[in-house]
Amino acid sequence: MSHPIYRVRSVQIAAPYTLRVEFDDGTHQVIDFRAVLAGQLYGPLRDLQLFNQVRIDPEVHTLVWPNGADFDPATLHDWPEHVSALAARVKAWEQLSA
Repeated sequence: MSHPIYRVRSVQIAAPYTLRVEFDDGTHQVIDFRAVLAGQLYGPLRDLQLFNQVRIDPEVHTLVWPNGADFDPATLHDWPEHVSALAARVKAWEQLSA
């Protein structure tokens, strides 16, 4: 099974916790990250000032934040296919932490 390789070419803040991400194949996604901002790595991104410090890592061509959070570019590229499963994991993690 091959794993597609995508590179993030640009990112723009579209709304609070929402980014417009463009890829090297000419496609883009508008991604609302609120459903997945939980846990030790992604939870701190609920701070909008931190979230808005997103940048593109020049080596791996994906979104990164100063706290070390990042996402696989293929996940970002195909976000609608992954968001439900990611949100379900977040809910499960939150229940374990409660």
